[in-house]
Amino acid sequence: MTSSRATILASIRRSLGVSGDERMRIAAVEERIERAPKGLIPARGQRDAAGKLALFIEKAEGVQASVISLADASAVPEAVATYLRENNLPAAIRMGEDTRLKTLPWDKTTLAVSHGRSLGLDLAAISHAEAGVAETGTLVLFSGAENPTTLNFLPDHHLVVLNAADITGDLESVWPRLRKMYGKGGMPRTVNCITGPSRSGDIEQTILLGAHGPRSLHILIIEG
Repeated sequence: MTSSRATILASIRRSLGVSGDERMRIAAVEERIERAPKGLIPARGQRDAAGKLALFIEKAEGVQASVISLADASAVPEAVATYLRENNLPAAIRMGEDTRLKTLPWDKTTLAVSHGRSLGLDLAAISHAEAGVAETGTLVLFSGAENPTTLNFLPDHHLVVLNAADITGDLESVWPRLRKMYGKGGMPRTVNCITGPSRSGDIEQTILLGAHGPRSLHILIIEG
């Protein structure tokens, strides 16, 4: 904050006899924000948990993403190994520092696991999504060392783990969760909303996968 702006705000606070951190004033502001009229939200995604899961899978597969369901997170390493093998890819995967991924039993596979951001040399990477949007089959990922944004765009094959419990009916429901998770001063710099593999129809309106990022998106949904 510039010194002139700070001076002006301090003068206003003195004239009002407040410091800016009073609980009652803060609570009143939060209540007013919460009671603010909400925008129109389509009814398509307003379902129970099972309905949201089914709709998410339908929409994700409709945009050429592949989806599998797993009973619990411990099955992820073997599912990743199977995907790489079936797609004739090297037994190697890159991930960030997300503890939800790092602590999985990778040692039960023969995969070479590397960590950190991608420099564009990785064929496959895995990330953990913070949310899924049922009405569009969209994955929501936050930037940071846990799940570097480079993993979303540089490798040819992007594998994403998503907890079924984190599937919302609509995109609007993601933002309150984001604010609650991080709070002021801790928000991620980037929120990536990913719907299917990268694609472009610029040339003769023909869809080309992998135009600006991964040509394959594989979603592993943890139901347990």
